[in-house]
Amino acid sequence: MSSEENALIHGTHLPRSSLLVLVCTYNERQNLSELFSKIDRTIPGVAVLVVDDNSPDGTADWVEQFSHQRSETYLIKRSGKLGLGTAICEGMQYAIEHRFDWLLNLDADLSHDPQAMTKLLAQAEKHDLVIGSRYVEGGGLEGCSWKRVLVSRCANAYARLVVGWNVRDCSSAFRLYRVASLARLDWKAIHGKGYGFLEEVLWHLIHAGCRWTEVGIIYAERQKGDSKISLREAMSTVASLHRVARLRKTTNNRS
Repeated sequence: MSSEENALIHGTHLPRSSLLVLVCTYNERQNLSELFSKIDRTIPGVAVLVVDDNSPDGTADWVEQFSHQRSETYLIKRSGKLGLGTAICEGMQYAIEHRFDWLLNLDADLSHDPQAMTKLLAQAEKHDLVIGSRYVEGGGLEGCSWKRVLVSRCANAYARLVVGWNVRDCSSAFRLYRVASLARLDWKAIHGKGYGFLEEVLWHLIHAGCRWTEVGIIYAERQKGDSKISLREAMSTVASLHRVARLRKTTNNRS
């Protein structure tokens, strides 16, 4: 390993080469230049994988061209809009297969500030899962309508009620995962294809005994492009939560 690859991520003892940043996209071309710029200002030259669902706006084409000038830029172009959960899952499998130690997922629309990645990474040594949380000290929402805030808070309260978690932000996609913990999961038991995947993988990691924590992050409403959340995605999340609740009940009965 060269000294360049062995460079430590600022504020941590982690080699930069141990981390893969995952960005899942659908029609996010207009956000990518700024996103990559902010990523590189925070962790210069870190490996970034974009999983794109065949975006009509040419997102994949932009990433492919950009990869010629920025090394450590990778692309998985899928056949169509297959759901956020399956995109994150594909990124996780990539991290496992390519033997990264850490996978950090963040949104492409800049609602997750790449500068906050170092806050999650600072907790890596003592944890297997670090959640960027809107609902712990230092966290919050910025520029969001009262309706979005209400829906988000109610959804998380419902998740805690149904599943019995004490995680404050169950639906945050801004997460740092220890790849070895992901590799041990029973992936056939995880069925969520949309946003509900986040709750399902969270339950399986916690149930497996992973050490987890939350750090406060500010979630900012997107400035460019359209939200991908739909009624279908919302129903998918509810279905995933009830699937997890059944798993929890079955596990409790066995114990």
